[in-house]
Amino acid sequence: MLTSTPALRTAPRGRARAKRVLTWGHGLFAVVLAVAAALRVLVMLTYDTAQLYWYDSFTYLDTAVHLKPGGGFHPAGYSFFLRLLWPFHSVELVAGVQHAMGLGIAVMVYALLRRHRLPAWGATLATLPVLFDPAFVRLEHAVLSDTQLIFLVVAALTVVMWRAKPSVRAAAVAGVLLALAGLTRTAAVPLLGLVLLYLVVRRAGVRQVAALALAGVLPLVAYAGWYQAHHGRFALSGSDGVALWARTMTFADCSVVRPPAGEAKLCPNGTVVDAASEYVWAPGASLNLLPGDRFSHNDLARSFALRAIAAQPLDYLREVAHDASLAFAVTPVRHPARVSPALSFPVGSWPLSSFPLIETVRGEYDPAIRGMSSVEPYASFLGFYSYPGLLHGPLFGMALLIGGIGGIGAIGRRRAALLPWAAAVYLFLGPIAALDFDHRYMLPAVPVACAAAALGMRDLRVRGLRIRGRGIRDLAVTGLRRLRRAAV
Repeated sequence: MLTSTPALRTAPRGRARAKRVLTWGHGLFAVVLAVAAALRVLVMLTYDTAQLYWYDSFTYLDTAVHLKPGGGFHPAGYSFFLRLLWPFHSVELVAGVQHAMGLGIAVMVYALLRRHRLPAWGATLATLPVLFDPAFVRLEHAVLSDTQLIFLVVAALTVVMWRAKPSVRAAAVAGVLLALAGLTRTAAVPLLGLVLLYLVVRRAGVRQVAALALAGVLPLVAYAGWYQAHHGRFALSGSDGVALWARTMTFADCSVVRPPAGEAKLCPNGTVVDAASEYVWAPGASLNLLPGDRFSHNDLARSFALRAIAAQPLDYLREVAHDASLAFAVTPVRHPARVSPALSFPVGSWPLSSFPLIETVRGEYDPAIRGMSSVEPYASFLGFYSYPGLLHGPLFGMALLIGGIGGIGAIGRRRAALLPWAAAVYLFLGPIAALDFDHRYMLPAVPVACAAAALGMRDLRVRGLRIRGRGIRDLAVTGLRRLRRAAV
């Protein structure tokens, strides 16, 4: 008497083989991580100091010393990190710590994917962009908030997704990490709501949802209160309206919008620049012709922008879709034109401009602050390093596509790709919808999208194997029934 089909007899053997593959050592990733660490050491040797940008880097450093929330674009989350390193008075140390954070991002992505039963080679493959794309390595070497933002977002997703149902403590830790991400860059604040929705959909539990909400909201509220004490507004920054106003300058038609008299002075005035974000700084733009600082008109700018979007929603969506498409070009597009996509490591020197704030920061944070220069012979070696554009834009698009197929198919099936895919889509489209496309602004979405793609591929493969296994089993059962009928 037959007790099992051949397919069913071999199933335990197949599961054992899969388990051996999944529990195989981490040697491959260790080698890749060591090479990535060597690349970062070479970068530290090649450049004689960290890269500093006017005015972002010096605003962060100044806030770190004086601990007063700025009234413009930047909340103080990154400055808190710089404050911790202030006793060492070295922007080079800041770059070194950020290089370690870049490696840490890859370690978290790898560990999360392995936790979700991906083989070592698949988990390692998903970390390659963040480890070897010069765009990431150059951001790590700059006094900018991007690396910290990516680190915090990946850490929060890793904590939430480590178990099928996160503990109350894990939910609280994730909430704090997401709050810190929002205080690093306000565009990340909606991620807190996204993760809350994910926990509700996954039925993680009332205590977990409450822990995430409280741990995430309380730091944001406390910071907004601190901001109000200095600037008179309960907010995280003073730039949301200015940014959205700049976004509308590429399509707003005041004959359609019909703004009231107070807002009409923010209508396009004939000034033309090559990207929406450039309107923030263009001297001839209507906002910058108003008396006072541009950020003092933030509320008025927000009101105009929302009115323009409501009056011309299709034009707004068209502009967002057009700018989003720039991310997937095989040859990276210069947008704005003054910004070069960072797919290589430059050789040369970059002096600092002369501004009073630079001298103040030099005296208070690091007396050795200077313009950055490349150093031989290391620069010659690094100059040969070039990252293919195909692995920058098109690979990102493919990752979003694969993660989307796995993530959207996860609804109702509790597959792991859904949360990182949704987070990647938001991190990619959010800044474009609020201001503009920039290759730098899309980078936080890349490691999350790669993790989603890896999980999506695994889910699709598992589903395919289940369907195929079910078909073999049904075929075997049908054959047995026919044999029994024939015997009767």
